[in-house]
Amino acid sequence: MTLPIGLVVGIALGALGGGGSILTVPALVYLLGLDPRSATTGSLVIVGITALIGVVPHLRAGRVRLGQGVVFGLLGVGGAFAGSLLSTTVPGDVLLVAFAVLMLVVAVMMTRRRRAAARNGGVSPAEAGTRTAPMLALRPFRCACRVAVVLVATATAVGLLTGFFGVGGGFAVVPALVLALRLPMPVAVGTSLVVITINSASSLVARLGQDVTLDWGVIAAFSAAAVAGTLVGARVVSRVRPDRLNLAFTVLLVAVALYTAAGSVSQLL
Repeated sequence: MTLPIGLVVGIALGALGGGGSILTVPALVYLLGLDPRSATTGSLVIVGITALIGVVPHLRAGRVRLGQGVVFGLLGVGGAFAGSLLSTTVPGDVLLVAFAVLMLVVAVMMTRRRRAAARNGGVSPAEAGTRTAPMLALRPFRCACRVAVVLVATATAVGLLTGFFGVGGGFAVVPALVLALRLPMPVAVGTSLVVITINSASSLVARLGQDVTLDWGVIAAFSAAAVAGTLVGARVVSRVRPDRLNLAFTVLLVAVALYTAAGSVSQLL
């Protein structure tokens, strides 16, 4: 079961960037039998490796702004450490309920993005413009401070989510890169993988020394399948209409969220 599941997650991550890795934790818990804490830690390994290798085809295709991705990722390091430490204080079933809520929020965000793009002829309102000036310049001094604050806050929040839930956070990174940096959607998808790699690595470092048992056989097989899926997804993104990918993934996300919530709430009650 590990191989096809990893393949699906990899395709979603490579094609969508935003939200693709969020299926990893419920897959590890409900289909492969890991406990929630081991699943969130193992997810960081899988997502980090997958994103690191998956960024290569996007980089070759010119869909990665490496410098901007690295800066965004580094801004989220503090949040990643805080989220990793916070996750140790939450019971496993509560963590899964919160994760189900997060998946539903992501589904809503992706639906709104799809509808906004449909109203603008397939282009989101954020993509309609281009940022021609840097956010900060010294000569003459110029500061788009509001945009900079939003960017820092978003990067910190994404790092916090990555550390706490073991997700890549691309569902928040992609809109942030589009809105704040005016990157075209395909470039934002590619650049988000750089951010996901940095956030995952930071969160893993923060979890060193925690009492977590990892099934390295499952993680290795899942990672290998996810990497293969990411390479496929990188090709899909240029051949399939984004709104169709978005809709299919949103439906899958809602179904997994409801299943996760039902199982976790019953355990809590």
